[in-house]
Amino acid sequence: MRNLAATLVVVLVAGLAPTSHATEVAYPIGYREWHHVKSMIINDGHPLFAAFGGIHHIYANRKAVQGYKAGKFPDGAVIVFDLLATKSANNAVEEGERKVVGVMVKNAQRYKATGGWGYEGFKGDSRDRVVAGKAAEACFACHTSQKDRDYVFSSLRK
Repeated sequence: MRNLAATLVVVLVAGLAPTSHATEVAYPIGYREWHHVKSMIINDGHPLFAAFGGIHHIYANRKAVQGYKAGKFPDGAVIVFDLLATKSANNAVEEGERKVVGVMVKNAQRYKATGGWGYEGFKGDSRDRVVAGKAAEACFACHTSQKDRDYVFSSLRK
């Protein structure tokens, strides 16, 4: 019984201790079933082609849809940027391999330093993180141009 109590104390204390995972953004399971906000293709010649060339699909959870409508996103809003390569054949463009799943999560307290948004990217079809620390700050630096829109580039299609 004493060992069980000691183990429980260790688990509880470990659960309360700050970790490096405190600001991590979770992989957005099931995001393709969320509200589809828009799609676009960035072609060669666009200034962001090197980093973001391909087909973009933007998805939003319910809270993010509320934020799009209100112009201010509530905590818990999640926006997913699904970037895929393009394949062209027979005068058609279709989705190729997934390049990255980019995620923005609104939590005003957790992400104070980046306008209330947490940023993450997951490589291809994996859960391998490609955005961390300074990279998240770089995401925010780009999004500051959209401060009047709560740091979000996309809009709901009417």
